[in-house]
Amino acid sequence: MAQIELSGIQKVYDNGFHAVHDFSMSIEKGEFIVLVGPSGCGKSTTLRMIAGLEAITEGKLSIGGMVSNHRSPRDRGVAMVFQSYALYPHMTVYENMGFGLSLKGLDEDIIEARVKNIARILGLEPYLDRFPRELSGGQRQRVAVGRAIIRKVEVFLMDEPLSNLDAKQRVTMRAEIAQIHNRVGATTIYVTHDQTEAMTLADRIVVMKDGYVQQIGTPKELYFKPANRFVAGFIGEPPMNFIEGGVDLGGKPGVLGFRPENVLVLPPGQSGDERVKQSGGFAFSAEIELTEILGDSVNLYMSFNGNDIIVKLDIIDPPEMGETRGFFVPKEHLYRFDAESGAARYGG
Repeated sequence: MAQIELSGIQKVYDNGFHAVHDFSMSIEKGEFIVLVGPSGCGKSTTLRMIAGLEAITEGKLSIGGMVSNHRSPRDRGVAMVFQSYALYPHMTVYENMGFGLSLKGLDEDIIEARVKNIARILGLEPYLDRFPRELSGGQRQRVAVGRAIIRKVEVFLMDEPLSNLDAKQRVTMRAEIAQIHNRVGATTIYVTHDQTEAMTLADRIVVMKDGYVQQIGTPKELYFKPANRFVAGFIGEPPMNFIEGGVDLGGKPGVLGFRPENVLVLPPGQSGDERVKQSGGFAFSAEIELTEILGDSVNLYMSFNGNDIIVKLDIIDPPEMGETRGFFVPKEHLYRFDAESGAARYGG
């Protein structure tokens, strides 16, 4: 396990494009860090700078206490898992996993023992004699992960490793990656655009947008106390609702926010005004435009004063499409954001 320090990391390409701005954080030994954000936010570029696949324009990178800006990728003690698997098509699973050890000149007995041990951990024992083309997407990704962890490095870097898998495979591999991390204990930096992967895997999450870090924190911190409107809207599924206008933040215009699961649907004929008078909060009435039944929950889609709203309910008898109902959000579940900067306002 290695500690990683990034201080003022910048990436500017020759054409002038500034991909990463002033990225700074300390990653503790054994931490599982997830970089998350929309496409083009700089998360993969940051990962590639840590790996040594992209040059750092400015700033300092330390891995295990050693300044690593100009160290070659092979000397950084990292292993990377790519989105595209990057397996050798002419090699069997066994040969793919053991290839790096062969280059190091290890004895065949040692290579065989390590390959079989990792294959057992990943459930790949029946497939050691197969070629990549004979495997499913999930199996190929497990081989790619196995090829990385067999090297016994101190840092694992994963660049959207599950993006080519179907929904069921993603859930399975997500759980397997978490279990592997618990067993191996190496420092892991994982890139994804999927906030569900980020929330379920990370010790801490780094949310990025347009090359800038928006917030660093635990999944719980980002969910319950987002730093700004972007983080609030990015973390959570369905995303947070925002009501533009009508909110005063000490003389400044503001935006009201609330999560879909924190909205109460009121009985027919109730407006929610009395609840607002008694305890504060926010009430609105709207026509339900779409009902989305998900099995254990229901999403209701509607609009209010030009704002699109999603309400998530765990009831088995939801209101019907075309019905107008009242809704209420308790005061403790409301968020307020500055209309111009998007910064969250807490305590008042």
